[in-house]
Amino acid sequence: MNDTLITLFTPSFADEENTNAQNLTAKEIVARLPPDQFRVVMICGQNPDPRLARRKNTHFVRWTAHGNTLRLFREFFRLPPDIYFFPRFGPFDRAFLNLRRFLPIRTRLVTYVVMMMNETTAAGLPDRTIREADRVCSNSAFVADTVRRRFGLSSQTIHDGVDRRFFFPSSARESAHRLTVLYAGSFQARKRVELVVEQAARWPGVHFRLAGQGETAEHCRALSRQYACQNISFLGHLSQVQLGEEMRKADVFLFPSILEGHPQVLIQAAACGLPAVAMNFYRPDSVVDGQTGFLVHSDGEMAERFDRLLWDQALRKLFSEAAVKHADAFDWDRIAQQWIEVFQTPVHDSGVVRRACAA
Repeated sequence: MNDTLITLFTPSFADEENTNAQNLTAKEIVARLPPDQFRVVMICGQNPDPRLARRKNTHFVRWTAHGNTLRLFREFFRLPPDIYFFPRFGPFDRAFLNLRRFLPIRTRLVTYVVMMMNETTAAGLPDRTIREADRVCSNSAFVADTVRRRFGLSSQTIHDGVDRRFFFPSSARESAHRLTVLYAGSFQARKRVELVVEQAARWPGVHFRLAGQGETAEHCRALSRQYACQNISFLGHLSQVQLGEEMRKADVFLFPSILEGHPQVLIQAAACGLPAVAMNFYRPDSVVDGQTGFLVHSDGEMAERFDRLLWDQALRKLFSEAAVKHADAFDWDRIAQQWIEVFQTPVHDSGVVRRACAA
């Protein structure tokens, strides 16, 4: 085995059907790491992404109902990694951080911050994964700014990318189709999917399609019944193929979430030529206000801009074309090269000083 390989461990799932945003990101990066330069260890339940299964020097730690932490430790010490990439907030991540305190472990910690940092989101393990990291990267300029303000350190901005296998513009649009609005994402309180239902009640002649699942899904269904909405379809969880198809059939993407990092669905919508209306609280780089969609500061402004897009077909077409061009900035091949440079940079050259965890 080539001892010059950089061994990278990530507590991310390689399963093909796993569409969690963080796992999608890890899979896209790993799929593009040169196998003659990087040995990668990931978690896998049943069926790995075919690209990862074919990739040489890729090892999967089996994930089952029991014994996962033990298997992860066995693999960790069997093949000690050079880099621990993209820590999450599970028991193995905590154990790894504790081991670094008491044992001379040479594994570098590279943390990727994908959510704005405040008192709530940074509490507990996220705080440690940032403070104790050898290198910190953020998935948007806004997230990087929140890391700087809360932790006093600079983090390189490396965006999430878009998978062009699934997210691309439609080659032709039906000239006479029912105007369609799409929401895609989890059903959580911070996502405020009920506002999409309220817009459906305001626009009974427009078809609203809601993709995703989560804790507020039943409340949204009940609200739909309360408003007697006949124009809403709850789609449940969609695969990447299905989501791309839905985006190409829609006319407007409505995303009222108020707490995000740099949501991949906005990049995916842009790549499909789908104009978006989103909140500006987290300043998503994937939407250019007034050019590819609208970034708004209040619910009233959201409704106003949303109405404008529904009324103005020419504006939708203009935004759609601009969105497709803008999505080129989020090409995974280009982004993966940025990660390769991060992984190949020695700690003493990275400009990042490892900090001890705050007492």
